[in-house]
Amino acid sequence: MKNITFVSFFIFSLVLLACDKNEEDNYNIIFLHHSTGNNIWDGQQEMMAKLSKKLEQSTIKKTIKTHDEKYVIEEMFFPKAEPYGWNNYPFDYYNIWVKNAGYEPYMEEPTLEMLTEEYDMIIWKHCFPVSNIKADTTSGNIDSELKTIPNYKLQYAALKEKMNEFKDTKFLVWTGAAQVESQITEEEAIRAKDFFSWVVNEWDLPDDNIYLWDFRKLETEGGLYLKPAHAQNINDSHPNAEFSEKAAQLFAARIIDVIETDGRDTSIDGTSK
Repeated sequence: MKNITFVSFFIFSLVLLACDKNEEDNYNIIFLHHSTGNNIWDGQQEMMAKLSKKLEQSTIKKTIKTHDEKYVIEEMFFPKAEPYGWNNYPFDYYNIWVKNAGYEPYMEEPTLEMLTEEYDMIIWKHCFPVSNIKADTTSGNIDSELKTIPNYKLQYAALKEKMNEFKDTKFLVWTGAAQVESQITEEEAIRAKDFFSWVVNEWDLPDDNIYLWDFRKLETEGGLYLKPAHAQNINDSHPNAEFSEKAAQLFAARIIDVIETDGRDTSIDGTSK
């Protein structure tokens, strides 16, 4: 796996070098993700897709490029496994971007002050363990890593306030990835559905610089769990190749629509209105 990661990074670096990012007219987009996001980025399950295709662009990148060559989209694992740790949950975005905001990286991870200087759109998401939400009857603790709805709500409120500071940058936020039924309790799945329903219906406000892509709706089709037909298998909550390819097209459509019409021509799952 380490060899694959190194080679993939090397290949990706060559792709970036081939792009003219210095043109003033480019609209620069960064997609922050881990493994589930990588499947959608590639539009297929195989991690070696870019190698076998000899630098062929990902499904997302091809779709954006064919629509307008001045849209430049890049990907980044965020946060990295080291030194911060492979965690991209509400606490971690809050910790890096709000609690440790500024023009210096936090544990080698870029802050929003840094990212917004380079990118016109920032896209971010959570890995599927975000759905393992525990019961909590307290009012929450914003500085807690515990996965609870009260903690998540406090962290999301702080993140919204922070993102709203950067009026010239658009943010596209995924609703949290779901899990297959075998990997999560019913109670956790209900809490996850409740929290991301709150994100869609209450946290997200019109007429600001924050937009949603409802990945969870696509995965669950409105239910509690990642549909078996969309999963790698009944014990693996990563999306499979067929679903990833379809989702990639909707993701690209949503990106373009948010850029060009502030998201008016697509629903939040990327389908046309």
